[in-house]
Amino acid sequence: MALGTFDRARALAELGDREFDVLVVGGGVTGCGVALDAASRGLRTALVEREDFASGTSSKSSKMVHGGLRYLQNGDVRLVYEALRERQRLRRNAPHLVGLLPFLIPILSKDGLIHPKVARALGSAMWMYDLTGGARIGKLHKRLKRDEVAAHMPTLPTERLAGGYLYYDAAADDARLTLALARTAALDHGATIVNHAAVVALRHDDRGRCEGAVVEADGHRIEVRARAVVNAAGVWADRVRSLDSGTEAQTIRPAKGVHIAVPWAKVRNDIAVVVPVPGDKRSVFVVPWLPQGDGTFALTYIGTTDTDYDGPLEDPTCTTEDVEYLLRAINGAVRDPISADDIVGTWAGLRPLVRSATSGRTADLSRRHRVEVSDTGVVSITGGKLTTYREMAEDTMAVVVDRLDGLPRSARRCRTRALPLRGAGPLEEGTDPHLAARYGTEARVLEALVEADASLGEPIVPGLPYRRAEVVFAVRHEMARTVDDVLSRRTRARLQDARGSVAAAPVVAALMAEELGWSSHEVAAQVRAYADAVAADLAAGQLAPAPDPTT
Repeated sequence: MALGTFDRARALAELGDREFDVLVVGGGVTGCGVALDAASRGLRTALVEREDFASGTSSKSSKMVHGGLRYLQNGDVRLVYEALRERQRLRRNAPHLVGLLPFLIPILSKDGLIHPKVARALGSAMWMYDLTGGARIGKLHKRLKRDEVAAHMPTLPTERLAGGYLYYDAAADDARLTLALARTAALDHGATIVNHAAVVALRHDDRGRCEGAVVEADGHRIEVRARAVVNAAGVWADRVRSLDSGTEAQTIRPAKGVHIAVPWAKVRNDIAVVVPVPGDKRSVFVVPWLPQGDGTFALTYIGTTDTDYDGPLEDPTCTTEDVEYLLRAINGAVRDPISADDIVGTWAGLRPLVRSATSGRTADLSRRHRVEVSDTGVVSITGGKLTTYREMAEDTMAVVVDRLDGLPRSARRCRTRALPLRGAGPLEEGTDPHLAARYGTEARVLEALVEADASLGEPIVPGLPYRRAEVVFAVRHEMARTVDDVLSRRTRARLQDARGSVAAAPVVAALMAEELGWSSHEVAAQVRAYADAVAADLAAGQLAPAPDPTT
C-alpha cells in the first residue's frame, strides 16, 4: 500500500511534477469516492476541487444514508435496493461516521381514526422496504399505538393521532464523510488531493483527446497531465463539459433542497419523524441533532424542499418562501407554533439531477446516476444521491479502466466494497464520545492536543460541542484553509448556530493564523468574508442578523 500525505503544498507540487492515470475534477462525495476507488486500485490518482471538499451539495444534504421510502412508492425498487445495500456497506466501512437512526411515521387524521385503505398501503410500503433491504440493518418495522407515537414526539397533536409506524435507517455527517474519503485516498493509497484549486481549462492532444487540465491555485497555473479525466463536478458538471467541447451543455437540472434548524425543546422528538406538508404531496424529515447524553438533543432540523432552481449555482440561499414552506410543514404537526424567530441555522443545496426529456416536478425525477464519455474521452458522472456515491464511483471507474491501456489485471477489480475509511476501527477505552463520533480512532490525536494545551479544550461556539483543538486539527490534518472551511464543514457550527458562529469567527481565525502564518490583515479579511456570507444567508430568509464580529 502506498502511503501518502494530506499536505496541500506538497500536493500542489505533485500536480505539476507527475503524470497521473486519473484526474478527478470535483471534491464532493462522488468525486472523492471516485478518487478513492481509483487510488485503491493502484492507479496514479489526482483530485482537484475549486472550493473546499463538500462545499457544494455534499455538505448540504439531509444527512441521510437511506434507501428512500418515496423512491419505493415511485416504483424505483432497484434504486432503493442498491441504496440499502450501500447503506450496509457504509455502516461497516465507516461505523464512526454512519449511525443507526430510527424513523417514525405518525398517522394524523381529523378524527383520530385512520382509513383502512391508508393503513394497508402504509403497512405494505413498510414490508416492501424491509424486504428490499431495510431489514439488513437488523430490525423490522413496527406498527405503533397512539401513546407510543406520542412518547417519541410529545408535541404531536394527540387528538389527531391514530398511531404510526417505526422503521430504521441511518444518518451521517455528509461533510465529514466526504472528507474521510479524500483523506483515505490520500493517506492510505497515495492519491494527490487538493482543495481551493480550480480547473480553468482542459488540455487536448493533436488528435483532440483530453490529456489533462490547467489548474489555477494560489494565483498560479499548473499544467496537470493525466491519461483520463473524470468530471465529477455535480451541479457544475456542464461547466466542465463546456471546457471540453467549447459549447454549453444542459444535462443537469438543479433542484434546491433547504433545511432549517430550531431548538430541540420546540419539537422534543427523540427519533427522526416524517411529517406531511399541508397542501402538498410531499413530506419532510424532522431530525433530532446533537445528543446531549441524557436523552435530549440540542437541536432539531427540518427539511427538505425539492424545487426547480434557475439561479446562480454558487451559494444558493434559504429564502422567505422556503422558510414559510418548512414552517408550514412542522406547524402542521406540532401543537405549539414555531416561528422564524426560533430558527438558529439554515442551509440550501442543489441536487445535480439528470435532466429528463419529460417535464414534471424535480421531486419526481429519478435519483439514478449516469456515466457518459465525451468525444474527447472525458468521463462524466452525474445524478445519484449521497448513499450511492460508492456504487457511482465503481461504475465510473469501470468505464475508465476499460479505456486505459497497459493496466495490470489487479487494477480492474474494485476494492471499496469492504474498504474501511479513515478513523474506522476499535476505539481506546475512555475516548471522548463527541470526538469518537467525528474522528473515530483519530480522536486520540485531538485529545493529545488538549493534553498539551488545555486552552484547546475550550468550546469554539458556546452551546455547541466543538473545541478549539478541532480548528488546529482541521488546519494541520484536514486541509482547512478558510474560516468557512472550519465553521461550515470541519465543524457544522454555521448550520447549528449561525449567529454564534459569526461571534466565534475571530477566535477561529486567530487559531488558523498561528498555523498558517496569516497577517493581521488576512485575519480581518477572513472574519469579514465569513460574517458577510452568513449575513447574506440570514437576510435571504428575512431572519434576525448576527452581531458584527468586529465591534
